[in-house]
Amino acid sequence: SAKIGKRQYRNANRAFQCAMAFAVAAGGLTFLIVEVFGDVLATNFMLEPMSAMALKVLGPALLIVSIMGVFRGYFQGLGTMMPTAVSQIIEQIFVLIASIAGAYVLYRRGEKVGALLHNENYAPSYGAAGASLGPVVGSLIGLIFLLLVYFSYRGRFKAQVKRDTSGTVDSYSTIFRLIVLTILPVLLSTTVYNISNVIDIRIYNSVMIQKGMEDVKAYNWGVYSGKYRVLVNVPIALANAMCSSIVPVLTGLIVREEYRQAKEKISQAMRFTMIVAIPSTIGMSVLARPIITMLFRGEIDLAVSLLHVGSISIIFYTMSTLTNGVLQGINKMKIPVRNACIALVIHIVFLYAALEMDMGIQAVVYANILFAVIVCILNHLAIRKYIRYRQEFIRTFAIPLASSAIMGVVVGLIYWLLSKALSGMGKALSSFLIVMICIVIGAVVYFMAMLFLKGITKDDLMKMPGGRTVYTIAAKCHLM
Repeated sequence: SAKIGKRQYRNANRAFQCAMAFAVAAGGLTFLIVEVFGDVLATNFMLEPMSAMALKVLGPALLIVSIMGVFRGYFQGLGTMMPTAVSQIIEQIFVLIASIAGAYVLYRRGEKVGALLHNENYAPSYGAAGASLGPVVGSLIGLIFLLLVYFSYRGRFKAQVKRDTSGTVDSYSTIFRLIVLTILPVLLSTTVYNISNVIDIRIYNSVMIQKGMEDVKAYNWGVYSGKYRVLVNVPIALANAMCSSIVPVLTGLIVREEYRQAKEKISQAMRFTMIVAIPSTIGMSVLARPIITMLFRGEIDLAVSLLHVGSISIIFYTMSTLTNGVLQGINKMKIPVRNACIALVIHIVFLYAALEMDMGIQAVVYANILFAVIVCILNHLAIRKYIRYRQEFIRTFAIPLASSAIMGVVVGLIYWLLSKALSGMGKALSSFLIVMICIVIGAVVYFMAMLFLKGITKDDLMKMPGGRTVYTIAAKCHLM
């Protein structure tokens, strides 16, 4: 993005090539580590030997996602978010479909293997491996889409490289060194974020074994990771997309010293993210039971309980992810690493204490919420310090929260009425109808409440895909 801003197209192309080399090397190495040492990691670190199969199935996704990330960064650096946004939507759809389908098919297969070997643990082990197919399939489909877009755009960018008259050509070693220095803080921050889940399973399994609860630990963690986290990660993916889009934009603005525009971009990104994250939180909490009944089979009470409590993490994880992107965009790369490390230490202490108080798998949910809250607070303080930015509160948080509360009441009432009316129908079908109807009505109610409370303006709609059509309809209905 910085090179394009200076019209150094040849250097921008070299940056892309160096980044791709780094991604293939790093992704390929982690892929090999998981495939070769999967059994060791599962047995000695995660204390769950049967999870080795799921780790090895997940392995290819590590390489695919690494390559896909470079293509997304390439397009974002060129100033277009369309390929990234569409590929992320496609990826999440196929992750969800393939995870559920894979878990269902391989769980059945595991039941047969377990019956032959007289070991009932094979069923959940195979089921977890099937769920791990989701990220592999989703990332592969997303990468194929990005490759199609890349090859359609490649000729135009080659022409720009040929017309490069900047006269500045950096060596590959210089660009690679710059990329590595830029990547390392981001990599450390992301590692801290993601390693918390690995640490969680280690701590949880260790405490459960000490308490003599080995018979339930695998089941509870499977519900947490295979149902609860799968669902809350879908809206959180929006924040990842917004974070990815804001980093190159902010980088360009800071390079040009356009600080006022940078603050406006931060405010706009936070507001748009909260407009989606807050109603997603309320909606998932209210519709937890029909959503899980629609998607999963078997016992669902634990998953429903986790989603009721943990859906609030959507707000804080989206906010923490976006603020990480803001700090990276204003060239404060080390700050997200420091903040994430502080949050991780507090998270670990709290998790141990909560597990010792017999809170079970709920302790992991609470600990992760606490982690995200601490990161949000520390990141906001850092942003305020370095660019004197203060987040607007009423339109960003208060109005979406009030509108979501109205939506939650209406959706809750409709859910209650439909559950009574459709009680004679099969659970899966009735839940599907309830979820679809509630989503449509909830979206309309939320949007109307936002318009009535002046949470969305004409200018906001014009910046959204399809916003002009929505504005025309709202104006005819005298809502704007």
